[in-house]
Amino acid sequence: MKLVLAMLLALGTVNIGTTGIPTKILIHPPIQKSIKDTVAIVMLDHPKTEQEIKQLLAPYKDIKLRRVYQKAIDGFSIQGPPSAIARLEAQTQNRQQTQIQHVSPVTEYRVETEESVKIIGGEEARGFFSKRNERLTGRGVTVGVIDTGVDYTHPDLARNYAGGHDLVDNDQDPMETLMQGRATIHGTHVAGIIAANGKIKGVAPEAKIVAYRALGPGGGGTTEQVLAAIDQAIKDKVDIMNLSLGNSINGPDLPISQALDRAVENGIVAVAASGNSGPNVWTVGSPGTSAKAISVGASTPTMEIPQLLIEGMQNLLRVQPMEGSGDWSLDRTLPIVDGGIGQPNELENVQGKIVLMKRGELTFSEKAKNAHEAGAKAVVVANNLKGTFIGNLDAPAAIPIGSITKSEGEFLRKKLKNTSLTARLKVNEEIDQLADFSSRGPVTDTWDIKPDLVAPGVAINSTIPGGYLSLQGTSMAAPHVAGACALIKQAHPDWTPEQIKAALMNTAKPLTKEPGEPSSTSLGETTRKPIRIDPIGGINKGKTQLTPGPYYRTYEQGAGRIQVDDAIQTESLVMPGSIRFGKFSSLKNVHKAQLKVENISAKPRRYTFDIPQHIDGLEWRFPLAFTLDPEESRDIIVELAVDPQIFKGKIHDGFLTLHAGSQSIHIPFLYVLEEPGYPRVMGFDFAEGDEPGTYQYEVYVPGGAEEFGIALFNPDDYRFVGFLDTSTDVKKGLIRKSFKAEDLPFEGTYRAKVFAKKAGKEDFIETMISIYKN
Repeated sequence: MKLVLAMLLALGTVNIGTTGIPTKILIHPPIQKSIKDTVAIVMLDHPKTEQEIKQLLAPYKDIKLRRVYQKAIDGFSIQGPPSAIARLEAQTQNRQQTQIQHVSPVTEYRVETEESVKIIGGEEARGFFSKRNERLTGRGVTVGVIDTGVDYTHPDLARNYAGGHDLVDNDQDPMETLMQGRATIHGTHVAGIIAANGKIKGVAPEAKIVAYRALGPGGGGTTEQVLAAIDQAIKDKVDIMNLSLGNSINGPDLPISQALDRAVENGIVAVAASGNSGPNVWTVGSPGTSAKAISVGASTPTMEIPQLLIEGMQNLLRVQPMEGSGDWSLDRTLPIVDGGIGQPNELENVQGKIVLMKRGELTFSEKAKNAHEAGAKAVVVANNLKGTFIGNLDAPAAIPIGSITKSEGEFLRKKLKNTSLTARLKVNEEIDQLADFSSRGPVTDTWDIKPDLVAPGVAINSTIPGGYLSLQGTSMAAPHVAGACALIKQAHPDWTPEQIKAALMNTAKPLTKEPGEPSSTSLGETTRKPIRIDPIGGINKGKTQLTPGPYYRTYEQGAGRIQVDDAIQTESLVMPGSIRFGKFSSLKNVHKAQLKVENISAKPRRYTFDIPQHIDGLEWRFPLAFTLDPEESRDIIVELAVDPQIFKGKIHDGFLTLHAGSQSIHIPFLYVLEEPGYPRVMGFDFAEGDEPGTYQYEVYVPGGAEEFGIALFNPDDYRFVGFLDTSTDVKKGLIRKSFKAEDLPFEGTYRAKVFAKKAGKEDFIETMISIYKN
């Protein structure tokens, strides 16, 4: 349950480092020794003073109070032996004796422009003027960056730096970690996207940046530190906070997600990266699961994508250029050869050719360097995992280098064993595609549509200590939205976080797929066929026209890609910006959603809903057309009646369209029938306990389970050994248990199958665990 860098791996190997992560990691988690005491977060059902908390902890002599949170959550952090914390946690079962809601262990967190600023309308927005007749640049708006710190000496950031806090070393110096081998760059890159003002310009180049260093050497941090940063940011009364960090647990009830909800209630716009675990659905992680925060996925800016027309193949082979690659400008047909891993002894016959390589062992830069020195014209690296990936080079390459999928690489390698292949280059311009790595929703249990929006997150150039670098990930998409919020806040200083979020969602551009682009994994059975979106007329007519075609699902892109200039100029607001009807039963019933419609223009506006495409078993009920005077608002009810005897799908989503004068507002919606196909178990960790001779595990069960267990098998022949744990009727949320060594099977290494079953669906996680009794 570690939160990781919202960037992508810059190396050819599958190791986690400060440069990012691959889209999927097929390695077993290490068995690590824990620290002497456990640290945990205690959530209360109402605020308490520090003295009251000390009285509450008085019976637990081994537990030490660490931090009291006054703003982010009602609660505090503690440290002590797991047995003592378990006794305290047991009190949550008797609500008459304590006000403790639950005890949550501290988990680890890791960090996850000019062209992209132009795409989201930032350049055009900076030509607008505020009510004070100031050009919109973010002036007067403060953005809190909760991250690895910020290099406030960088010439592009120095004038905008407005102080900060270090929650790792507990001082007032939030400088990036400079330790050799564990240095960080992430927070500086994020801050530059928001407000760089020098050689490059961020979205809001005159916004003030307050840095909160919550992630230390190597980009690592904990729940406790991130909560402390949120707490401090609320005390500092920042206008906006950006969290480009996240974990793989898809649940709304984790402390960080709840803290962001609290920040919004305190008048702060909270922006969070959705994560880099796509393209599968159900992959959005906390804090991107916060209901009130703006969760951001990643789209592509304008990119020139090379495609290879290979002799004997009907379809073009799409190659994803790596950051730092040489230009793809091959002007003739060239042979393709197999270059293995890319070692020099494998590249003896590559001069003047395109080299196919396997991912792994060498960094991408080493592969490109070896190929260049051997006289190759280009390098294509096939993934060693299923799916696509986007790579970063740690040094510019002299020749072009890009990536393809594992299956494409295997196909080419098989062909090359029997025949020679040649390829000719074609370059295609792509824009506004959903990045494969961008995590998808929806959120388990609440069924919220997440992410709420997408923004450019691929090939984003920004500041780092000592210079500039292009990176990619939802970490880069989120600060585009934070900067956009700063421009909106300057233009409309009296708007609430809910209004700012609604303005961005109401005016976002729903993204359509390229012809032939495959669909992501579905949520389950659905009767909805791909439909075509009518062209959208936007506020500036013609600017937001869409080419009709199948669109990404709402739980993949939310409302779509932000258009900050349209958000600033919108004349109507609809809140919330998306609707989730929740989970329906097997009986015929009607679900209702309430929307607030505001006319914020100076003229009366007439509002009408379009009737959605008819689907058997579904019946929509909308209010009749109505008119709102300037500054008038109205609460309306939208109803959806479902007859499960006729409608056989498990999931339904799409966009409702509300016409507000000449403006069309698209409102994403989603509902589920019965229990959908979300993962029943996630985030398993097993390690030695805090006391000698003990072990402990943690696992997250998002919807609870009728049956749960951890089965152990011999890793060599998969022979069943026994159960580490089994239980029935498990409540949703985090499970955490400790064991004595003598209660465990024989010592050794086992293959563990962690399984959970609910509503006829069973999921499991397989990993290796080691048990030693001495």
